[in-house]
Amino acid sequence: MTQRAEHATVMDRLAIDDLVTGYAVAVDDGDWTGYRALFTPDGRVDYRSAGGIEGSAEEIAAWLAEMLQHFAIRQHLIVNRRITLSRRDGAPGDTATVQADYLNPMRLAGSADDAEGGPTAPNYTCAGRYEFFARRTPDGWRLTGVVVHEKWRQLRVAAH
Repeated sequence: MTQRAEHATVMDRLAIDDLVTGYAVAVDDGDWTGYRALFTPDGRVDYRSAGGIEGSAEEIAAWLAEMLQHFAIRQHLIVNRRITLSRRDGAPGDTATVQADYLNPMRLAGSADDAEGGPTAPNYTCAGRYEFFARRTPDGWRLTGVVVHEKWRQLRVAAH
């Protein structure tokens, strides 16, 4: 690999890493305009393994906005990112995949101990693995697909 190709690969990997981070931040902050901007116009998302739906980025943004209002606190931690860039003639290509584990601690809105001035720690946690699919566009790297593979979830009920 030439030094120019190595530099391009590093820059692509950083841009894709930023894209995945942008996904987590947009979901956690409820920034649905920012969420939709992360995707190509034909981008698709599949949350079925977590009890959700599959659809366009637009449909998923609307669904997430409705579902996540039930959580007062949200924080995606997306780790162990494995980025695979397509190759073309020894140079970086225009598509990529990312496998990344997630841990998502949240707090259900209106939890019983909230009214009593209790702790605001997460009481609902889910975890699994994301598959991100990305494509280089004139506006930079954008997501063409996201598939959620939920592995587990836990609801902690306050003891009274």
